[in-house]
Amino acid sequence: MRIEMVPDAPYGLAILPASVTTSGVAIGSTAAGTGSLLVSGVVWCFGLMGAEGGWGGLVSGAFGVLAVLLGIGAIGLGWAGVRQIRRGGASKGRGYAISGLICGGAGILLAASGVVVAIALVQRAAAGT
Repeated sequence: MRIEMVPDAPYGLAILPASVTTSGVAIGSTAAGTGSLLVSGVVWCFGLMGAEGGWGGLVSGAFGVLAVLLGIGAIGLGWAGVRQIRRGGASKGRGYAISGLICGGAGILLAASGVVVAIALVQRAAAGT
C-alpha cells in the first residue's frame, strides 16, 4: 500500500495493490480434463462388462465420444489459459492449465483405447459363439 498526498489538501490518497486471481479458464481446463478421465473410466467399465452381451462396444463408444469431447475442451481451455497467464496481467494458475492439458490428452487416449478394446472383445465374443 502506498499513500500519495493530495495537492493543497491535508489528507492523502491510499492506493491498494490489486490482488492476483486464479485464471478461470485454467480451472475450467482442469475440470474438463478430470471429467474426461472419469468418463474414460466409464468407457472401460462398460466395454468390459458388455463384451459378452454384445452391447459393450456400442455403449462404450457413446461414452467415448463424450470423453473425447471433454478432452478436446480441456486441451483448448488449457492452451488458452497458458496463453492468458503468459500475457501477464493479474492472473495465475499455470499449473491448473497444464494439468488440464495433460488430463485432457490422457482422457482422449484412454477413451480411444477403451473403445478399441471393447469392440475387439465384442468381435471375439461373437466369433466364439
